[in-house]
Amino acid sequence: MAEIVLVRHGHTEWSAAHRHTSYTDLDLSPDGERQARDLRDRLAGRTFAAVLASPRRRALRTAELAGLTVTTVDDDLAEWNYGDYEGRTTAEIHADRPDWNLWTDGAPGGETPDRIGTRVDRVLARAATLLAGGDVALVAHGHCLRVTGARWIALPPAAGGRLRLDTATLSALGHEHSRPVILRWNT
Repeated sequence: MAEIVLVRHGHTEWSAAHRHTSYTDLDLSPDGERQARDLRDRLAGRTFAAVLASPRRRALRTAELAGLTVTTVDDDLAEWNYGDYEGRTTAEIHADRPDWNLWTDGAPGGETPDRIGTRVDRVLARAATLLAGGDVALVAHGHCLRVTGARWIALPPAAGGRLRLDTATLSALGHEHSRPVILRWNT
């Protein structure tokens, strides 16, 4: 059965500093470019019926360096909109709001968990229809893809907070006995 392969973009300067990065359109760092090139070997021999990617440069460059040909740039794969918390670290936010949790509170001036969940549900619906043609790759961002994993297995968006996802990693969603399952995560 076909799989949905999740590809998290490579390292950026802001990801190294643990700064929340959604709409700020950063390039990959030199290390991130190396990570993305390393994905090429891990994806060698795989063919994809479709490759959907976030519109952000870091995702598109990761796809390119990994040897993937993007068939659709999908705004719904953009990272969680952090609004007023864009560029800030969790530690900085906790200095002002010690009880803040992105997964339950969302971001002021940005997105709620339900809103990103709705976006991800649209992506998954599109990807599911494409699976009849073979594997589908989604090239995107950490929090967005964590929500994708949670929503695939019918959990609320907040459950993505329990799914760690490192830069330049691969994960796979599929089916077991016709039920959606996570086949591999953060490899």
